Amino acid sequence: MIYRTTIRIFIFFLGSISFNLGWSQEDLDALLNELDPLPPQEVIATFKSGKIINLHTVERVAAGNLEMRISHRFGRIDGGAYTLWGIDQATIRIGLDYGVSDKLAIGFGRNSYKKIYDGFFKYSVTKQKKNGFPISVVAISSIAIKSLRFSDPGRDNYFRSRLSYVHQLVLARKFTSRLSLEVVPSWVHFNLVSSASDQSDIPVLAAGGRMKVSKRVSINAEYGYRIQLNDDAANINDFYDSFSVGVDIETGGHVFQLQFTNSLPMFEMGFLAQTNDRWSEGGIHFGFNITREFVLKH
Repeated sequence: MIYRTTIRIFIFFLGSISFNLGWSQEDLDALLNELDPLPPQEVIATFKSGKIINLHTVERVAAGNLEMRISHRFGRIDGGAYTLWGIDQATIRIGLDYGVSDKLAIGFGRNSYKKIYDGFFKYSVTKQKKNGFPISVVAISSIAIKSLRFSDPGRDNYFRSRLSYVHQLVLARKFTSRLSLEVVPSWVHFNLVSSASDQSDIPVLAAGGRMKVSKRVSINAEYGYRIQLNDDAANINDFYDSFSVGVDIETGGHVFQLQFTNSLPMFEMGFLAQTNDRWSEGGIHFGFNITREFVLKH
């Protein structure tokens, strides 16, 4: 610290003659960093919430904290006034996320969509640092359990047939105080599919970002591109890529997210691989997320 202060004094006196030398303040700052580079500093608040809209971000619940997330997706807005632009129909997810440590968070949720229970592990591999590593990396593994009754109870039905999994890497960078972007390569696996031509495994390349427009408000967007491995796979051809746009509003201890999306499911394997509406055909749903965090351990 004393060493850097001494250098600053030297740079100050050097700056007094910088006009004659034709140097700018940026040149002097660059010289200071070359003589005594700043140590790496962790970049914080890449995103405001643990999710952009549906897609996970690198943010996690702090160790010892519990976050409740209540999410709604309403019916298609092209239903018009008869359905109050979809408000008459609602799909709901209620979830709890807990920070196990500074690196690990776990979550659990219940979805009204197909009566699905979902859970995940979220682990921080590395964090973006100023004057250091350029991106944050988070690994996520999710599981979904469909609890609907089997359509044919007379045949042999196995519990494992109810299960599906998603594995993801979230690669994110905060470019400025306003702009953050992420790329999320994902792998969706279904234990049971409808036919032999369906893909049990669906690679998805997702991406998203946010742009802050004020201290408490940001505009968000996300998209998931499914990779088709079999031209005859009905579970690819009968569904669509997920695309969502929204607004984040921070209000004290809450984050209120408003969005428009073509995805009714709010769990990973649902919106990544089973989005059954299309923006160009009017399949747009209004929805919102509300999060509230509770400190359980200081």
